Amino acid sequence: MTVDAAVEIPGIEKRQRRQRLLLIEVGVVVAIAFLLIFLMPAVLTGVRLNQLGRFLALAIAALGIDLIWGYTGLLSLGHGVFFALGGYALAMHLQLAPLKAGTLPEFMNLYGVTELPWFWQPFGSFGLTTIAVILIPALLGAILGYLVFRNRIKGVYFSILTQAATIVFFNFFNGQQKLFNGTNGLTNYKTILGAAVNTPQTQFVFYTLTILFLAATYALCRWLTVGRFGNLLIAIRDDESRVRFTGYNPTGFKVLVFAISAALAGLAGAMFTIQTGIISPKAMDIAFSIEMVIWVAVGGRASLVGAVLGTLVVNFAKSFLSEKFPDIWLFFQGALFLIVVTVLPDGFVGWFRQAGGDRLLALLGKRKQLLTYPSLSEDPEVQQERENLGAKGK
Repeated sequence: MTVDAAVEIPGIEKRQRRQRLLLIEVGVVVAIAFLLIFLMPAVLTGVRLNQLGRFLALAIAALGIDLIWGYTGLLSLGHGVFFALGGYALAMHLQLAPLKAGTLPEFMNLYGVTELPWFWQPFGSFGLTTIAVILIPALLGAILGYLVFRNRIKGVYFSILTQAATIVFFNFFNGQQKLFNGTNGLTNYKTILGAAVNTPQTQFVFYTLTILFLAATYALCRWLTVGRFGNLLIAIRDDESRVRFTGYNPTGFKVLVFAISAALAGLAGAMFTIQTGIISPKAMDIAFSIEMVIWVAVGGRASLVGAVLGTLVVNFAKSFLSEKFPDIWLFFQGALFLIVVTVLPDGFVGWFRQAGGDRLLALLGKRKQLLTYPSLSEDPEVQQERENLGAKGK
């Protein structure tokens, strides 16, 4: 065996190992999607199934936040704006869908509007609406990101700017009674593509689409966070100055990731709106944007599985506690957040990665096998290194 061939073997084995892990991950995602689509409707009632669908839609936004915060180090406290824009885009189409040409949504008639505003007109087309759901938040995210990142604004200042943008959009939509029905928001959806929105069959279609979109979002984020691009995002998070020193310009990468994250929030907002039946400026509230960050923190930063898990755990806990303990459920929620900050700073997934598995084995009465020096002699990589050294000596 030549030296080059001996060196190539570990690399081939690592690639094969990565491919096996990737296939396992794909299989797990597909299996979970099948369980959610075919098993959960038989287990959960209509209300609970709709609730699960809404929380899965929120998980799409959580994945986008994990992409920019967990992997790139950009803490956005204004993602509710992108979420709401996606919801409003779809809601505007739902308001226009059942109307005849020349007629206006009911709330516009109440406020004396006589002609459909020009920016409402494209939303009469379902095709343009589906593009707008993703494109409008993405463009806004790209513009805002470019203005901020080109001036090298980061850290807490970036978070404050995103909060300021949230306040601006919230006050704008909240005060536009004639254009967006103000604080009441857009609701009372009737049809979409000729089908009644509120029937169980149509809602199940929305639930299924949410699962498929979530799986596709997970695949996109996984693709972005592996390989050279993912390593570059982590490098920007850990030491942006060093990245600049090596010849890369982080601005373009941060703008791109921020725009993708905003687009995912817009998609989440649209799927949440169609299953909830309403979108209002409350979705742009700062508190809701902070909640999104909490979902990721509870699940675990820089862990896509953690983002989804944290979203489901926090929202189901919030729903359960508010139903069982309506007077004191906020104390339970506060206690959960305190536990995460003090005991689980890396979230559930981070805890499991670091010491959770060992502790679970200890509870089962099993101890982790410690590596000793004799075990090193049996390590394949050590054996390969010995062979390489022997070949070089010859």
